[in-house]
Amino acid sequence: MAHETWIEQQVQGYVYLSESPFSRFKQGGNLASEDVFKGILTSLPKPGGGEYGKFYSLPALNDPRIDRPPYSIRILLESAIRNCDNFRVTENDVEKIIDWENTSEKQTEIPFMPARDLLQDATGVAALVDLASMRDAMKNLGGDPNKIGPLIIQFRLMWQDQKGAVRAYMEIEFQRNKERFGFLKWGSSAFHNVLVVPPGSGIVHQVNLEYFGRIVFNIDGILYPDSLIGTNFHAPMIDGLGIAGWGVGGIEAEAAMLGQPMNMIWPSVVGFKLSGKLHNGVTATELVLTVTQMLRKHGVVGKFIEFHGERMGELSLADRATIANMCPEYGPTMAFFPVDDVTLEYLKLTGRSEETVSMIKSYLYANKLFVDCKEAHHERVYTSHLWLDLGEVESCVSGPKRPHDRVPLKDMKADWHACLDNKAGLKGFGISKEEKDKVVKFSFQGRAAELKHGSVVIAAITSCTNTSNPSVMLGAGLVAMKACELGLEVKQLVKTSLAPGSRVVTEYLLQSGLQKYLNQQGFHTVGYGCTTCIGNSGELDDSVASAISENDIIAASVLSGNRNFEGRIHPLTRANYLASPPLVVAYALAGTVDIDFNQEPIGTGKNGKKVYLKDIWPSNEEALQTYVLPGMFKSIYEAITNGNPMWDQLSIPASTL
Repeated sequence: MAHETWIEQQVQGYVYLSESPFSRFKQGGNLASEDVFKGILTSLPKPGGGEYGKFYSLPALNDPRIDRPPYSIRILLESAIRNCDNFRVTENDVEKIIDWENTSEKQTEIPFMPARDLLQDATGVAALVDLASMRDAMKNLGGDPNKIGPLIIQFRLMWQDQKGAVRAYMEIEFQRNKERFGFLKWGSSAFHNVLVVPPGSGIVHQVNLEYFGRIVFNIDGILYPDSLIGTNFHAPMIDGLGIAGWGVGGIEAEAAMLGQPMNMIWPSVVGFKLSGKLHNGVTATELVLTVTQMLRKHGVVGKFIEFHGERMGELSLADRATIANMCPEYGPTMAFFPVDDVTLEYLKLTGRSEETVSMIKSYLYANKLFVDCKEAHHERVYTSHLWLDLGEVESCVSGPKRPHDRVPLKDMKADWHACLDNKAGLKGFGISKEEKDKVVKFSFQGRAAELKHGSVVIAAITSCTNTSNPSVMLGAGLVAMKACELGLEVKQLVKTSLAPGSRVVTEYLLQSGLQKYLNQQGFHTVGYGCTTCIGNSGELDDSVASAISENDIIAASVLSGNRNFEGRIHPLTRANYLASPPLVVAYALAGTVDIDFNQEPIGTGKNGKKVYLKDIWPSNEEALQTYVLPGMFKSIYEAITNGNPMWDQLSIPASTL
């Protein structure tokens, strides 16, 4: 087993902005005090007496048209009503949204004011610099500089290593980024409501899902839906939690931070109906690859997707988040799952309090933003429709060069050979018949080794798309465990890695006893962040790299990521396949993508017995055992701002300027 040091490092962070420092000011500095819809402010009572707060009630409009728009559009409507001051948002804007059924097909512009921004460090650090500069300017103008700064920052370091090297890499990163880290730490003390999360917490989107996502805000006694814009492709992952969110550019994000509405053209809303049930052994990854192919074919760029149907409740919250996270690969602005009882159960699982969950349900129910499968609903109006029977989803991968080129697992071997034969292109490599079966023999760390077209050299369990989903992560651990028990080992040339999206994943893998089997197969935790799917796969062993490049071998990677364009994963892996975490382990064991898992053995186990995929594949029941507990989320996130010794030792000035 190869255990090379991961030499690629990248610092990434993320910023969470809750409320704009200028969200109540008009041009020229006059307070935007007009509250056009204050007449529909309604009290939300608590079950035991008292009230949670007040909210802008959509039913109080007494307009039957509000029952027709999709839930995603109702969130835009509530935002417009709440922010309507006849300056940034006008009554005419509100009317256009209410009249969705008649205006949705027109190129109508509407304003949207998200509840918060989610910025990664490329724009997040810049935002903090801007706020610090504004504070200086405020002082120079004779004002109170401390009025600048309603900002929360979460920062995370992504590193890559194999076992035992985490601290060493953190020390390197702190040496390289001491000034930058110090500035962020200063910001956490200089701005009274800045929260800086030190390195090593996880991928922004998964932490947002598990911890920062509120669903409903309660600020100064006013309740309203959580919503966000983020400066990353996968910001829509939060749509799986029933929070409207999508990715934007840095300028748009900073404008929203400063209280400016986003002006957008009416998005079409595709209603995606789900029916049936996934077959045993079919994973959420295979569902999302199927959905990706369907939506790319339908054409959804710039549109909203809203999932609905009687079987939506069959999908766990983690499965929904997996689908929503894949938005960049099928092209819509967002992929929205309205809040229902499944959402509320996830909130409880991830440690949100009973009182908070009760408040969320009460508000959403009262404002017609909650899906109750037990009650009849008005038929919602969508601009187009898609339908998927979950029972038709089958085991599959996608590749070798595009996320939407889905290949049923049973057809993988034939598809691979077709790709070798086809002329060079999106589904072809142009390999001649004479070269197709070429075998390259060489020495690897003192042992005999060989490479062929289709040999797997990178196998990575990575990306917030899949590592946020306990069923597929536990499934990967179970495949590793069964392989160990039967005497299978990952092939020696395969560079393996495991990069969870949050530390909670490590907790339940340890709790279940499965992490040790992943370790035995080489899938050591290399850090908590974006790795292989953004090209941070590190270098291959020199002998492997030479064998590939000198002999024009079409080497392969298999990863649980979200994009697989040629050259993105690694310069030397021209074939890259997206697969579920359990299949990543299976392909690492096989050592090649040139295999028919239904007919050919993965390898030979103890006593010379041939082992097939079916022998190590877990059932849904095995993968869904109760290893994920609320206490794990509480313990991890209660300590999320505690930092580490290197962070604590950073020296910062006491001044707020």
